[in-house]
Amino acid sequence: MTNQIKIAVIGVGRWGVHLLRNFLAHPQVDVVAVVDPHPERLAAVKQQFKLDEDVVLTTQWEDLKKVPGLTGVAIATPATTHYALIKDALQQGYHVLAEKPLTLNPAECRELCQLAEQHHLILMVDHTYLFHPAVEQGKTVVQAGKLGDLRYGYATRTHLGPVRQDVDALWDLAIHDIAIFNAWLGQTPVKVQATGMVWLQGAGEQGSRGAEGKKDTNSPLSQGLADLVWLTLTYPDNFQAYIHLCWLNPDKQRRLGIVGSLGSLIFDEMSQSSPLTLLHGEFQQQGNQFIPVNQKQVVLELEPGEPLGRVCSCFVVSVLNNTPSEVSSGWVGTELVEILAALTVSLQQGGQPVFLNKDS
Repeated sequence: MTNQIKIAVIGVGRWGVHLLRNFLAHPQVDVVAVVDPHPERLAAVKQQFKLDEDVVLTTQWEDLKKVPGLTGVAIATPATTHYALIKDALQQGYHVLAEKPLTLNPAECRELCQLAEQHHLILMVDHTYLFHPAVEQGKTVVQAGKLGDLRYGYATRTHLGPVRQDVDALWDLAIHDIAIFNAWLGQTPVKVQATGMVWLQGAGEQGSRGAEGKKDTNSPLSQGLADLVWLTLTYPDNFQAYIHLCWLNPDKQRRLGIVGSLGSLIFDEMSQSSPLTLLHGEFQQQGNQFIPVNQKQVVLELEPGEPLGRVCSCFVVSVLNNTPSEVSSGWVGTELVEILAALTVSLQQGGQPVFLNKDS
């Protein structure tokens, strides 16, 4: 078994350039090609990373089929292009690391996962937060029972942009916090609800997207793409998580918490000094009064390491060992797309609850 793999990076926009940087730095990776439809991007990364002359730079995906010995591809293109690119890559015999979401259609996701299995190939999704040291440590804390009986969860993900034209704030932002809640709880939701508002992109520019990413002109959100979304996720044990998403709020927040009977665990990505904090505290009843006791704050130490670098390393190990990632396989990505699709239905129906069929 060789310990070196040849990789092509497809798409070197805002996120793809970071994938390229990490793969170039990986000792077991030989980046042999970069694909992007914009020639100026190819010229920019060639200069930025001082790429060797033998690295293929092309605007055409088809040119990769002429690259000898290509092992895998990292795809960082718009979600609407994922299905066709990933399917073709798997059919060509390439292992695939895809930017989230896997696709905009659960049926397509399942098809791609099955195709990867049939060809004995790795299909992994770049759910970067699942590789964040704070999320990994948080999972250990929650599942060790340090919060006591779990009561509810909450998350806020807001900023002024970037505003997408292909998907709404739900599809762009929610997947991160849903992935974290699923990982910490070790469960996936059985019921979801979503409500939203549209301000920036009305029906003249974009129609709202349905469960399969298609325009739905009959939905309550047919005015355009939702800029603000409120979500409720209900898990099998009736634990509920509430998520606030907005891409036109200058108050940038990346904060998620779980509240239990013995305290709360807070992941605050914006805090450089204490991104993961355990807040101890509970009530002691005295007559008809509830008195806070055992209150203290513990800043949890985290292992160093860039989350995306961990994603890339996991993909390399999975390819070399031909063993799917337990953390972020194609099937994990499919579960998240199924949840987003159900939330989209609820969003279109003005917040009506939608149940997820766990047997599908």
